[in-house]
Amino acid sequence: MTRILGGLPAAARGVLLETDWASHRHAYGSGEDIPVALCSLLDKDAGVRSEALAVLDMGVLHQGSLYTVTAPAALFVAAILDHPLCLAEHEGHLPWDDGPPRSLRAALLDWLGQVAESAAYGEDPARDRANWEWQPWHEDTRGKRDPDELAALQACRDIRPALYDAVEPFLSSCDPHIYASALGVALPLLSAPALADRVPRAAALLRGRLGTMTGRRERAAVARALSLWGMDTSDLLADSDPAVRVCAALGPVRVDRPRALAVLLDALRDPRTTDGWFPEPLRGVDGWFRFTVLRSALDLAVSFEEVAAVTTAMVAAGRRSVVDHESGPILFRAFPGGYDPAHSLTSAQRALLGAFVDTDETTGSIGGNWLWFRAAGLPENREGIAALLRTYP
Repeated sequence: MTRILGGLPAAARGVLLETDWASHRHAYGSGEDIPVALCSLLDKDAGVRSEALAVLDMGVLHQGSLYTVTAPAALFVAAILDHPLCLAEHEGHLPWDDGPPRSLRAALLDWLGQVAESAAYGEDPARDRANWEWQPWHEDTRGKRDPDELAALQACRDIRPALYDAVEPFLSSCDPHIYASALGVALPLLSAPALADRVPRAAALLRGRLGTMTGRRERAAVARALSLWGMDTSDLLADSDPAVRVCAALGPVRVDRPRALAVLLDALRDPRTTDGWFPEPLRGVDGWFRFTVLRSALDLAVSFEEVAAVTTAMVAAGRRSVVDHESGPILFRAFPGGYDPAHSLTSAQRALLGAFVDTDETTGSIGGNWLWFRAAGLPENREGIAALLRTYP
């Protein structure tokens, strides 16, 4: 640590020396051991560097959880991104870190992206509801956080301007891996209200590169970022590549809402093809891509009737998909305020519930979605839904 300390950038050295590490916590205890791990990120031994990054993955950001030590550790990582050793190839240490070769800089950027995503969660309920993993019962537990957890979350949100300023130069990188990793950090960072003033400049950087890009994945990632930042992507809704068109329609703000919704619904008519667009998921999008497309379509629709034909067909297809991420959200959108016995079912609601009943015996579609049925105020079994349908002939 002493050997490495002298060669650190001033900002990194300041974080290291001015932080009371013993007062912070990580997943396994006191943060007093973290300075050694941080310095080890710049050790000449590649094995030592990979072990140090594993400490960040396992302890400082354990399964996406933030700790009080996370913010100062992230500031240190941001401050060393320009260090020459960051150009060295990174060797994965953990069993799941077996992707294609990448530099240490790309690995550190990827880690910062995970910090940024965790910090953004829960900040904008509307944005969270469009996330493919959102479930309505999560709302009941969002406010139940202990003081240390809340302090860690706020600290990570407070440092986002500093993190973005450190990351932005790499949005101009000629290395496609560095650029992609930098975009993976910038996307959640610039979703923060406090960084709204930086969005136009970042969007201009991405637009400037878009004309030279030919790969589907790279162009789609740019379209998605612009859309999620609320930029005008109407031109990309007419792109020749359907994957780019869909990514341009994923964000919360639309210049041309009907056309954007039509693009998303077209992709859902052939979900298997849509799932095959990105063999390696876009950064920040895990799971089948159709889950993300579906949530965006449900969020964009003014009423369930706008999406009823396509989404009911998805339920009627009877695929044994991950029900929480497909059939359940469709059901919840059909009953946004919960089922009200005082009002008759609409024809669209009847058709959807009928599809659930028809497929239940072979797929368990109702039992598998019982939490979603409960959230929508509906019976939680086939018999109950069938009886409900008989009530409204």
